[in-house]
Amino acid sequence: MELPVKQRCGGVNVWPVFDVAAESYDRFMGRYSSGLSGQLADFAGVARGDTVVDVGCGPGALTAELVRRLGAGSVTACDPSEQFVDAMRARYPEVRVDRAVAEELPYPDGAFDRALAQLVVHFMADPVAGLREMARVTREGGTVTACVWDHSEGGQGALSAFMRARHRFDPPQPPFSSRPGEAPGELAELFEQAGLTRLEETVLTVRVEHDTFEEWWEPYTFGVGPNADYFGSLSPEQRERLRELAREEVPPAPFVLEARSWAVRAVTGR
Repeated sequence: MELPVKQRCGGVNVWPVFDVAAESYDRFMGRYSSGLSGQLADFAGVARGDTVVDVGCGPGALTAELVRRLGAGSVTACDPSEQFVDAMRARYPEVRVDRAVAEELPYPDGAFDRALAQLVVHFMADPVAGLREMARVTREGGTVTACVWDHSEGGQGALSAFMRARHRFDPPQPPFSSRPGEAPGELAELFEQAGLTRLEETVLTVRVEHDTFEEWWEPYTFGVGPNADYFGSLSPEQRERLRELAREEVPPAPFVLEARSWAVRAVTGR
């Protein structure tokens, strides 16, 4: 489904699906992304004394981990969502936070030791250009690191259970995503297309416990993410039917969901 363009940031079209309150995103995806942040920082090689940029920071799951490790003065963050940028500036007043897209980063060449993008590459208007920009602002010998959920066919990403339920409710809707980078090996291919060749790949996994079905389900009603337009188009009766199908896709409560993401790291320079 082609999503409508609601705004432009830095001359680049951005998806409107994250034009929501930071608190809604925290409840929807933050419960999973916060568990990835430490793993991604480890994989990126973040170490004391580094300067880092969090590209597509959202409301700050990864930023919080980077600040904890390095201090606010060593962390820069950017995001195209005005609401997320406002929330970030309130939450981390000592961190430089810019409203910008990955494809046009407002930083000089080689400004950082490491550039990271957590759950962002598959939402970039031009993932190759975004990764190339991340490399440009990273010094030679630094690292560019990114991860995306495994929402490919048969995958095990954070939203896979909902996607399967949506497909059962509305079979023309696929039970998987076709966004770039989400199938096995695709994220590394995007890195290579951006000119990054010294690559290492891994899988990052988080396990999140849900006390009740409602605690898991309710954030889907907040209008966050790429399923928001679809969910919002349903009548109350259709939503209830989808809800009951989703209940069949998860274990009886309390239950634990395991979400898998692909991660790639590249060392910049020759």
